[in-house]
Amino acid sequence: MFNDIGGLELVALVVLAVLIFGPDKLPKVIQDAAAFIRKIRAFSENAKEDIRSELGPEFKDFEFEDLNPKAYLRKQLAENDDLKELKELRSSFDLRKEIDDVTDAVNGREPSGVSDAAVPAAVNGTPSGGPDLLKKTEKPARDERPPFDSDAT
Repeated sequence: MFNDIGGLELVALVVLAVLIFGPDKLPKVIQDAAAFIRKIRAFSENAKEDIRSELGPEFKDFEFEDLNPKAYLRKQLAENDDLKELKELRSSFDLRKEIDDVTDAVNGREPSGVSDAAVPAAVNGTPSGGPDLLKKTEKPARDERPPFDSDAT
């Protein structure tokens, strides 16, 4: 809780406490604060024990820290050694090859390891029912108007 308080800040807090409460009342205030903290801790431990007893014997090793999602996942991954399927899936998936195949398909080249029958005709460079929209067209002359597209307006 107070991991980020440095020495200078601690000295400033002590001086401030002495100024506020005075040197005579400061020990009593510290004792009262420590007693209050002990009562809070005892109350929370009793509440945890009551919840564990109400949940039943199957939850006797239940820890409230496990309710934190990060702690829960860390515990489950540490206990579970059956991640073979995930490791096999990860090793079988070659992201670089997939990206290269998509890049080749977009550029009109034949993807590595794929035949012409597996690639659609429009991707392979031959038109199938329309012009190839991936290829750049010539710019119209200055006095020539570009084609009008009524759907775009």
